[in-house]
Amino acid sequence: MHVTPDSIIFWQAGPLKINATLVFTWLVMAIMVVSSWLVTRRLSRGTSLSRGQNLLEILVGGIQGQIRDVTRQDSDRYLPFIGTLFMFVAVSNVLMIVPGFRPPTGSISTTIALALCVFVAVPAYGIADHGLKEYLKAYVRPSVLMLPMNVLGELTRTFALALRLFGNVMSGTMIGAILLAIAPLFVPVIANVLGLLVGLIQAYIFAILALVFIASANAAHEEARGSATTNASEEMIDG
Repeated sequence: MHVTPDSIIFWQAGPLKINATLVFTWLVMAIMVVSSWLVTRRLSRGTSLSRGQNLLEILVGGIQGQIRDVTRQDSDRYLPFIGTLFMFVAVSNVLMIVPGFRPPTGSISTTIALALCVFVAVPAYGIADHGLKEYLKAYVRPSVLMLPMNVLGELTRTFALALRLFGNVMSGTMIGAILLAIAPLFVPVIANVLGLLVGLIQAYIFAILALVFIASANAAHEEARGSATTNASEEMIDG
């Protein structure tokens, strides 16, 4: 039994190899691209909508609602990144029920890559909102001694995000394989249904945590900048 799709090698030439993680990641990407093209090529503004457009509008509307609830900001600026994260993880986990498919989210390399995307997105959104100088200043407030702690906090948060997704998906795959070996008739069907539900929940949790990290970082920088402005104003008044 393969614990991770990284251990399934389809092709190798010296140090170069193509494993199941790469193949199934490409497959998920292809499915998302083709599905997006098929659904959006004939969008309608009328009352008669296709099933694909109805599903798309429900999905996008739901993601936008969650973004607004978490950030209290315009959802459009976060939608492309958070929506893509959610859809990639969700599609990967849903396809787990297809025989022979190994979800790329069951690979630590994939979950680390996704977490690194969040790690880069946090300062990217912050710098876009506050500028590079103001964003970096927040890491040394109220004292420069806080710099190592702030940086360590960013790194550990990213590592925990990757391990959470990897552990949940990998454990689900292993449990399904064990149940299939023990009771190959009815139990795996129930396990697949539960795995499908858990996979969607994990996609939701991953996207929400990414959104919370981005929003909380921006809020912290806003608060730090506001405190600095208040202190400067008080000093001017006292002077």
